Amino acid sequence: MVTHITEEIARSVWYGWGDPARARPLSQAALKLLREELKLSSTEPSQPPVQLSEVRLGPVRLHEEVLAELRAICGPQHVSTEARDRIEHAGGKSTPDLLRRRAGDALDAPDAVVFPADSAEIRQLLELCGRRRLAVVSFGGGTSVVGGVEPLRGRFDGVITVDLRRMDKLLSIDPVSRTATFEAGIRGPAIEAALSAHGFTLGHLPQSHQQATLGGYIATRSAGQASTGYGRSDDLVKSVHLETPVGPFDAGSDAPGTAAGPKLLDVVVGSEGIFGVITSATVKITPAPRHKSYGAWSFPSFEAGVEALRRLRHEGVRGDMPHVCRLSDPDETATTFKLGGPKTELLGRYLALRGQKSPALALLVWEGDARETRARKRRSARIMRQAGGVLLGPLPGESWEHGRFSGPYMRDELLTRGVYVETLETAASWTKAGASYTSVRQAIFDALEEKGGGAYVQAHVSHVYSDGASLYFTFLGGLEEDGLAQNARIKDAASRAIVAAGATITHHHAVGTEHAPYMRAEIGGLGVRVLQGIKDVLDPQGIMNPGKLIPAATEETA
Repeated sequence: MVTHITEEIARSVWYGWGDPARARPLSQAALKLLREELKLSSTEPSQPPVQLSEVRLGPVRLHEEVLAELRAICGPQHVSTEARDRIEHAGGKSTPDLLRRRAGDALDAPDAVVFPADSAEIRQLLELCGRRRLAVVSFGGGTSVVGGVEPLRGRFDGVITVDLRRMDKLLSIDPVSRTATFEAGIRGPAIEAALSAHGFTLGHLPQSHQQATLGGYIATRSAGQASTGYGRSDDLVKSVHLETPVGPFDAGSDAPGTAAGPKLLDVVVGSEGIFGVITSATVKITPAPRHKSYGAWSFPSFEAGVEALRRLRHEGVRGDMPHVCRLSDPDETATTFKLGGPKTELLGRYLALRGQKSPALALLVWEGDARETRARKRRSARIMRQAGGVLLGPLPGESWEHGRFSGPYMRDELLTRGVYVETLETAASWTKAGASYTSVRQAIFDALEEKGGGAYVQAHVSHVYSDGASLYFTFLGGLEEDGLAQNARIKDAASRAIVAAGATITHHHAVGTEHAPYMRAEIGGLGVRVLQGIKDVLDPQGIMNPGKLIPAATEETA
């Protein structure tokens, strides 16, 4: 069985997140809030991106003989050295990536972009690149926000980007065992469309869902917004086919469990393209839910809300946990109430009358059978109430779901208006979560204000585990003259605070180039040597995605 899902690939703007038609302009209330919080004299559009024709590109460093070999493998129409294709593959969607492209800098764009049709073509491409000393960057939806798809040449004579968009098929589905096998280039909406036709869902909906691919999910060990219920990508994947420079590697098993040695699947999951190219994967699927039930609770403080989620996870029935489990800190809650419209603004006033001056808003969504979800919601409500929560009804959760994928689009407009905006995330044990939140938030504030400007920081819990929770920070300031230096200063301060707090350097954004310097603190020097040893076996020449995941010998963290 091979099913090709017809899906129009929305060509995202080369200088921003995605399809501009999906973006919603900032409201006057939002612009007023920005001016007040960031001490800005104006939020008028002042820093638009350059025109595409003004973007600076380096020369194609591949000889015509090499280009001819690439065309012989994939077909002439599937090998591009066109300016737009190179610019669109000059990086991912991190703030530094976009700042460079908006300023007209794509000097590090790949020499060529190739669009293979299957594993066999990728195998030939890797053989050619090894022989010709070319670095290879695997590219799915291009949504990395940590420098994960930057086309770094390293010590090689050139670099090509392998775009997997043609590899977008559902290969097979097993409704009895509840598994499905896809090619790695299929995007999130197409995965759901394919499974929906059979009555199933993957349930993996990260904020990048509209553009990200299955291969990207697996390569970055991603988490979706409903992963508290459905599980992370590393929970969902059963097996992976990886094309490496030394040959094909099948990791994982069809068996539900095995004691046959270490789990080699974990060599591939989270490997960020440094060992090879993921070409297909088998994943666990779930019957599509017939009903969703929304709930919102407010707590007198962020700490009280975190404790409520811990109790819900520890004291409640395991199956009662909501699929979406999100808790905003007081800053994010206040912004939600101010900008969510008249009804949500009334909720803020209501909570003030109830004595909650700095409330923390919890949004919960249960999915499944209607009777079952209502029962789970009722049982959870008892714990929420005992923990000091005030019930707010379904409106906040429904409003959040309506705009759940819209956040990244705002960055494009904010940058045009001279506002710096970035996000980062971590996760910590319940014991360390409170201190991690406080120290990382303060580190971001201090770094934002270092040059005398205003600062705004908000955070939320987005995933809940038996032993801890994630923390996701969004922060804004006036865009400085050197935005790249500003971003590096703030991210380094936050990352050092994360390391000092004993939290993880990344919960779901992956490592890329931005987090690589902190990997020794995360896994130890011997752990770094283990990763390098695996790479030496699977990619002895080091051509696969140079500069990612494994820190350079000179990179240390305090």
